Amino acid sequence: MPSASAGSSPLAAYGWDDALDNAFLPHRAAGLIPARVAAVDRGLCDVVTGQGPLRAVTGPVSAPPADPPAAPPIDPSVSPSDALAGPPQAPCTGDWAALRPGGPGGRPVVAALLPRRTAIVRSSASRDSRGQVLAANVDTVAVTVALDARLDLGRVERLLALAFESGARPVVVLTKADRVPGTADAEARAAAAAPGVDVIACSAASGDGVDAVRAVLHGTVALVGPSGSGKSTLGNALLGRDALATGAVRARDGKGRHTTVRRELLPLPGGGVLIDTPGLRGVGLFEASEGLDRTFADITDLAAGCRFGDCAHRTEPGCAVLAAVEDGTLPRRRLDSYRKLQRENDWIASRADARLDAERRARFKEISRWQRRMYRERGRGR
Repeated sequence: MPSASAGSSPLAAYGWDDALDNAFLPHRAAGLIPARVAAVDRGLCDVVTGQGPLRAVTGPVSAPPADPPAAPPIDPSVSPSDALAGPPQAPCTGDWAALRPGGPGGRPVVAALLPRRTAIVRSSASRDSRGQVLAANVDTVAVTVALDARLDLGRVERLLALAFESGARPVVVLTKADRVPGTADAEARAAAAAPGVDVIACSAASGDGVDAVRAVLHGTVALVGPSGSGKSTLGNALLGRDALATGAVRARDGKGRHTTVRRELLPLPGGGVLIDTPGLRGVGLFEASEGLDRTFADITDLAAGCRFGDCAHRTEPGCAVLAAVEDGTLPRRRLDSYRKLQRENDWIASRADARLDAERRARFKEISRWQRRMYRERGRGR
């Protein structure tokens, strides 16, 4: 299939550019066609192609060989770390994919994924040291916080760490501004928990502040936050139509129902695309050291002035972080939140290291067994 310039491709509205076009050249030479994954559902996925939307099979259906090769073929679109990560490399909303036409039932098959520029990854619900990719190739993460509920700054910091670690740019959007008498105090508190991050209050119902939110969003935008935070209502305001299901929030506890049940990619009228994610009741960090450093940049900067390079900021003499807490420069709550998230991140990182080591050893054992069997069959074994 001849290659057209990225700007002339119908996929340009979904983020296709020259860099992706160049990365796709080997796949195009193999007869594959580019597509962006819009939604994934039980072994099938909705994709957008230059010829329009299609329904595709999410993987090959050929049976594996009876005797595995000593080393499986390497997919050039998968980095070594992703290859070891297992489930996170499955197709996800936002992925750029290479489709092979003429699969089962006439449906195309997702034959390969292009390398992800960014990926929002949290620890899996089972906490088994494997990450769950929420969305891929995201440029902006909008952390949504409802103003008519208690402002949970710890949750904001957790979601910011998730967003920073993804490689995308986070913004904090305070929703439902029409339901509170004023937003200045909440904006100031959120800004203190999100240094260097845009914090914008808005009301999707009245339209106030929506243009300000739209102005700081670019490229592929993912809305993240708990159920009831107004993600889908904000999404509809940005889309200019009621494309996303919304639901009421329970009065007794302020919690919302999971009206968004899957991640879906939709084009924005002014350019870019939107991904609305299901409400995140529990968000576990997954190897988010860099995300934590950027979320708590104020603490990281203070730590550079500690007397000891390995200061834990607890009882050590000459600790600049504790000194900032004592003189009121740094809120104690923020240091406590930092410690909590660091402990969680260290724990999941240690679990992941142990799992990867076990998988490598199991892989080597399988290769050794296959080689011994091959030598015996050839008469060269013991």
